[in-house]
Amino acid sequence: MANLIALTGLFRSKRTVPSKFRIVNFNGAAFFINVVFLLAGSFIFAQSKHLRFTKQQIASESYETVGVFDVNNDNVLDLVSGAYWYKGPDFQIRHNMGSAKRYGEYFDDFSTIPLDVNGDGHMDYITGGWFGKQLVWKQNPGDGGEWKEHLIAEAGNIETTRSCDIDRDGIIEIIPNTPNDSLVIYRLQVDNNKKGAGKFSKHTISGPQGHGLGFGDINGDGLDDIIVPKGWLQTPNDPYAGKWKFHQDFELGTASVPIIVTDVNKDGLSDLIVGQGHDYGLFWYEQKTSTKKQKSQWIKHAINPYNSQYHSMEWTDIDQDGENELVTGKRYRAHNGKDPGGNDNLGLYYFKWNGENFSKQVIDYGPYGQGKGTGVFFSVTDLKKNGNKDIIVAGKDGLYIYYNEPIKQ
Repeated sequence: MANLIALTGLFRSKRTVPSKFRIVNFNGAAFFINVVFLLAGSFIFAQSKHLRFTKQQIASESYETVGVFDVNNDNVLDLVSGAYWYKGPDFQIRHNMGSAKRYGEYFDDFSTIPLDVNGDGHMDYITGGWFGKQLVWKQNPGDGGEWKEHLIAEAGNIETTRSCDIDRDGIIEIIPNTPNDSLVIYRLQVDNNKKGAGKFSKHTISGPQGHGLGFGDINGDGLDDIIVPKGWLQTPNDPYAGKWKFHQDFELGTASVPIIVTDVNKDGLSDLIVGQGHDYGLFWYEQKTSTKKQKSQWIKHAINPYNSQYHSMEWTDIDQDGENELVTGKRYRAHNGKDPGGNDNLGLYYFKWNGENFSKQVIDYGPYGQGKGTGVFFSVTDLKKNGNKDIIVAGKDGLYIYYNEPIKQ
């Protein structure tokens, strides 16, 4: 911890920068970071023993979500965040899509899920908010004009929204995390050619579920189940007409969105990776085989209990070794700094499973204006098409890209 504090002090000084630091992470594994800090503040180059990232600021707006998709059909990925989209590949030209509603420090815009809702060949996106309680889709006009907002549903307080192909038809379903309201699947209506018809059907599957939401096959039947903080809902063969059985197997607290479902220790059983969105802690829950007399057991293991507000995360192969890593960080001012650890330094990390535990790799760390946190919805994708996945992160502390640069061996 002392070494991390020393590194933070270095960033504050912005003066003499040694070429290398040795940092010991919280589970005892050591790694190295090389840092070059430009006084202009545009870029930081960070290199662990695995990866090297180039940090680039795109905008200072305080939207908490960013999506990546081809807005103008030029076969180049663009960024979409809040009221703007940023033209790829350099993202220096931005286009106004129309203002997002603001409530105090928050914009009521907590996801950017790409989907061609009306089937016109232009990618739209789905979002929603806590304060307005509305799930909406924003229509891509295809001509550079303002994006019209369409109401999907009066959904209740939306913490954030995610998608999953629950019915396995090749088209994603939209599922908001509405802690105080019923858990609902919104299914896009399509024509005979599977093109979107511009509207959704509503399928309520349970009552209020609390803070946290995930998807994955818990029981090994080949169907993606839905995970909520107090247990999991078993997907029936027909998710719209069948009965969803609730298994009250655990208590995850103010869980992240998403909750990751994966076989961490490769024992053939699905486990959970869960951050605390409004408290300290990042954990994985090991599933143990159930018997006829006893339901499944879940053994809690610490990944990183020392940082707070792990609100969003992605499970993806960031270092091209064929195995997924956990990319996550601290959501900046999730409750306006009132959460436990709300005013601690910001961080963006990836965690690598080594067969026994997770080792923490620091991508960025420091106080506001130097380190970087996450919002509620970020993206990991290969922007440069060089085979390396980049990290695109929004938040109340701005919009940034962390380019995953190739390292010559």
